Amino acid sequence: MSGVGSKRKNVFIEKATKLFTTYDKMIVAEADFVGSSQLQKIRKSIRGIGAVLMGKKTMIRKVIRDLAESKPELDALNTYLKQNTCIIFVKDNIAEVKRVINTQRVGAPAKAGVFAPNDVIIPAGPTGMEPTQTSFLQDLKIATKINRGQIDIVNEVHIIKTGQKVGASEATLLQKLNIKPFTYGLEPKIIYDAGACYSPSISEEDLINKFKQGIFNIAAISLEIGYPTVASIPHSVMNAFKNLLAISFETSYTFDAAEKFKSAAAAAPVAAAPAAAPAAAAKKVVVEEKKEESDDDMGMGLFD
Repeated sequence: MSGVGSKRKNVFIEKATKLFTTYDKMIVAEADFVGSSQLQKIRKSIRGIGAVLMGKKTMIRKVIRDLAESKPELDALNTYLKQNTCIIFVKDNIAEVKRVINTQRVGAPAKAGVFAPNDVIIPAGPTGMEPTQTSFLQDLKIATKINRGQIDIVNEVHIIKTGQKVGASEATLLQKLNIKPFTYGLEPKIIYDAGACYSPSISEEDLINKFKQGIFNIAAISLEIGYPTVASIPHSVMNAFKNLLAISFETSYTFDAAEKFKSAAAAAPVAAAPAAAPAAAAKKVVVEEKKEESDDDMGMGLFD
């Protein structure tokens, strides 16, 4: 058996080494309550766009140590390698792989002692339970009534809250009602991209926008202090062209690019004179006439 175990270990190390050498993008995910059949379905669903590695963290860390010389950036992964950790290697599109992973979730019953990943609400209505089990529901402080030979729940019941430890009574009740309140699948915890680790809640679009903002900031600083950089050179060239164009319009000096702008300016229609001036003048005359009439009225004495 030791020989078989050693052979399996070597096969795993060889496979892991190849994956870490080939891929630069990875998703580190928790695989709690994920069965082997579900993991196999995930492997099939991402075939062609990624690969899944599931194994002991000690063996994965050994592979990372062995690759320390050729890929030292992999050391950033060690912090996130915990129990039941799965690594999904991504060929290109991380968002697409995340979307596929999220679709591969299965419903599961509530088990006593498990921390609830989401709220559990039992709807009001018939339960299918016999009237003899009324006391069981009363112990859980659930209002009930007997209707047509079965127990009905009177009001909607918020029986479990997110993060709450599931009790034996709650788990038994949900099983009696045939409710599978939880869904389990691979839970992405960190995204690894060529040595950089960030939260899976950050999309590629967010990263691109941050990168663009960084380029804008570098360009602004470079232009302000007069220190040319790759980010500022296009702006400097454009500003220089604008200055040359202004000189060309004001003098007889010209060049090919300026001629295009001059031709466009000459072909543009001349703006019409504003028509608001005569109207304003007429309004002024009317106001002055009214003022003169008002002055005449005020000039009349009481006994004239």
